[in-house]
Amino acid sequence: MYAVGFALLLGPLVTLHELGHLLVGRLFGVKAEAFSVGFGREIAGFTDRRGTRWKLSALPLGGYVQFKGDMNPASVPDPSAPVEPGSFQHADLWKRALIVAAGPVTNLLLAIGIFAAFFVVVGKPVIVGEEDSRTIGAFAEGSVAEAAGIRVGDRVVAIDGRPVRDFTDMKMKVALHPATPMVFTVERAGTRIDVPLVTAKIERTDNFGNVSTEGLVGIAPAGGTYELRKVGVLEAVPLGVKQAWDFTGMMITGIRQIVSGERSVKELGGPLKIAKYSGEQMSMGAAAFIHFAALISLNLAFINFLPIPALDGGHLLFYLVEAIRRRPVGPQATEWAYRTGIALVLMLMAVVTVNDIIGLPVFGS
Repeated sequence: MYAVGFALLLGPLVTLHELGHLLVGRLFGVKAEAFSVGFGREIAGFTDRRGTRWKLSALPLGGYVQFKGDMNPASVPDPSAPVEPGSFQHADLWKRALIVAAGPVTNLLLAIGIFAAFFVVVGKPVIVGEEDSRTIGAFAEGSVAEAAGIRVGDRVVAIDGRPVRDFTDMKMKVALHPATPMVFTVERAGTRIDVPLVTAKIERTDNFGNVSTEGLVGIAPAGGTYELRKVGVLEAVPLGVKQAWDFTGMMITGIRQIVSGERSVKELGGPLKIAKYSGEQMSMGAAAFIHFAALISLNLAFINFLPIPALDGGHLLFYLVEAIRRRPVGPQATEWAYRTGIALVLMLMAVVTVNDIIGLPVFGS
């Protein structure tokens, strides 16, 4: 199940990502010498009438497009290759930037499209009685909110100065910050009061044994009911954009917490964990699997936009420097930057692979 889910998930997402690069490149007259799903030795392939070699490679952990003038699949410019029509380096700077950006943009648009489709098919979740959902109705045993001085009947209007829309918004803001000092702004008898507290840190285990760390303050809403409202396509697209934005914010928060030590680096996962989750989501049905595919597609877009040499964001950073300096970065600086970028990517892959292996059932808890 894991292998099937992994193949059905990552294969199409990587293919669409690379197709974004390829199609925009062809639009601007840049020749693609190779289009590969996977890395390493070619298992099967064919050459089309434009001279592009389409191939399936042995290591199914990504893919690449190698344009004319590239030294390798990482799209490092070949200094010995002639700059001639049809080569990537011959294209105008803005064209190269659009070709590079097309891959992660394709993943981003796919994620937004899936989110929007869910809103059209399922509906938009809304809370009837938002004011009641922000009003404290009860406390859990050992509630940190109650211990901090929040009372039943208080209405939460902001957390750390950011307005709270409803109980779901409140819950998400807290869940992302376990064991973290926060300030709840509550309205009590017409007066706003700031209440500092430290969120509790809990570990939740799902039906598949996956453990996640969340923040909790131990409150329940006084009221409010969830409903699903029908929306049209024109309304669903902005909702899809907003959902993608919210998930991206969660990713940035998670990375910042891992870097600062607030979260364990063990929460990072690689191919094995993706395979595990994809198989689990597929066992829950098509809707769960497609929604998970949207999240992974959004992750691919986010990661590839990071300004790390060897990733799409690193290329875009070089083009920005070239636009400011009005000349390309020197070959020696480019080579060292790409070496450093590839080393960082390999180090990250090593960390997540170790996490994946340690998380296998054979190693117990």
